[in-house]
Amino acid sequence: MIEFDFHLKREDFSLQLGSTVPGRGVTALFGRSGCGKTTLLRCIAGLERGVRGHLHVQNEVWQDAQHFLKPEQRPIGYVFQEGRLFPHLNVRRNLEYGLRRIAATQRQVEFNEVVELLGLSELIQRLPAELSGGQRQRVAIGRALLTSPRVLLMDEPLAALDAISKAEIMPYLERLHGELNIPVLLVSHSLEEVSRLADHMLLLDGGRLQAEGPLQEMLTRTDLPLAHSANASAILEATVIEHGADHMSVLACKGGHQLLISREDIKTDQPVRARILARDVALALSPPQDSSVNNCLSVQIRHISDDPHPGHVLIQLALGNETLLARITRRSCERLSLAPGKTVFALIKGITLE
Repeated sequence: MIEFDFHLKREDFSLQLGSTVPGRGVTALFGRSGCGKTTLLRCIAGLERGVRGHLHVQNEVWQDAQHFLKPEQRPIGYVFQEGRLFPHLNVRRNLEYGLRRIAATQRQVEFNEVVELLGLSELIQRLPAELSGGQRQRVAIGRALLTSPRVLLMDEPLAALDAISKAEIMPYLERLHGELNIPVLLVSHSLEEVSRLADHMLLLDGGRLQAEGPLQEMLTRTDLPLAHSANASAILEATVIEHGADHMSVLACKGGHQLLISREDIKTDQPVRARILARDVALALSPPQDSSVNNCLSVQIRHISDDPHPGHVLIQLALGNETLLARITRRSCERLSLAPGKTVFALIKGITLE
């Protein structure tokens, strides 16, 4: 676990933030620009000397009233928006720079392991100028990992990349999420990135903690702004169990629910995340007999709330122990007499696999 409680005051900003985040997986730091995300990373890295409070990482004291480990004494990896590679060193030597920062007896991550994990073997002799943006970020992440960090800090690692480079690097970040036993704190402005990569979320506002919790819960809480955004969505953990002759694949979700999706490029038994946008969920009082929509699930209405668009409402739906969101017109809500506790059918028009 990573436990912290930081207090930092500047002329135009103050940070008062405490939490305990999981010691494994990816924790997303999310919120508007200027809310304190990067400042929090800098506090954990020991780069903010004016900060008061404490920081315990896996039961080790890195900072309290009596102790303050200097940045170079903290076993962290830090990945910035730009890779910040040494331009005169090839990929191998950039990676080896990270490896040399840790004594051989303390290394927990091996060179060949990182090269394989991040798909760097074919790039090993190239200079940074010969790499794409996504490739440079993969090298930067590899260099950070080769310091055998206790915590990996990633400050908007995809923000400077174009869409093609983001698509290129995302599968490698997902592999990090699934295969590394190192806690990652990820700063991002993109709900799509967070939905694909994170397990836990801290929602920040004005240097304060607005809310925190498991990602699925945070995305669907109607008392938080995430559920009222244009791309409001829910995440269902699923496994691909079958590819049909009609080029449709079957997903098995927790609780025994199944979904159909027109994807065949995912291996069977592979765990995936099914992202369902609120705008892609329609509601019906009975299962439609003649419809092009393939996915129809029985759900119960938990909560109905106002939406930023005055003509819409946002509806929180219980799918067993899972949660979905539906954004429908206020007219439809009134016409169907929808109310909390009522059982309806969710017609899911679109699913994205993360």
